Amino acid sequence: MTIDAIDLFRALADKTRLRCLALLMTEGELCVCELTEAIGLSQPKVSRHLATLRTVGVVDDRRSGQWIYYRLHPDLPAWVRRVLRAAFLAANSDRTFSADRTAFRRITRRPKSMCRGSTTTAARAPARQNQRPSSP
Repeated sequence: MTIDAIDLFRALADKTRLRCLALLMTEGELCVCELTEAIGLSQPKVSRHLATLRTVGVVDDRRSGQWIYYRLHPDLPAWVRRVLRAAFLAANSDRTFSADRTAFRRITRRPKSMCRGSTTTAARAPARQNQRPSSP
């Protein structure tokens, strides 16, 4: 596997992509919805950043029904793994990254995760979209 260094560093220059990578490095394979919940950004935005990482070759994806799961690419060159580790260690002191890990732990404590086949969450999703915002 060949990864262009300039493309890699461009991809790592974005905080959202680093946040996604940090969670993938610590938690392993994750669904887009898990990443979206943990970092608190919209699904289209997270998906766009993950697509950039996939294009560069840093992450790999797989589809399972309607869900798309991402993980670090298993065939990353050693130099890329070292760069990712260094970026992770440098970013680890940032409060945003620790908040992401805390948020992720909260969502995994649910009886059924959103994307792991939970019918209750899927059934509730359309109802939430149609709810009117509560007045203050």
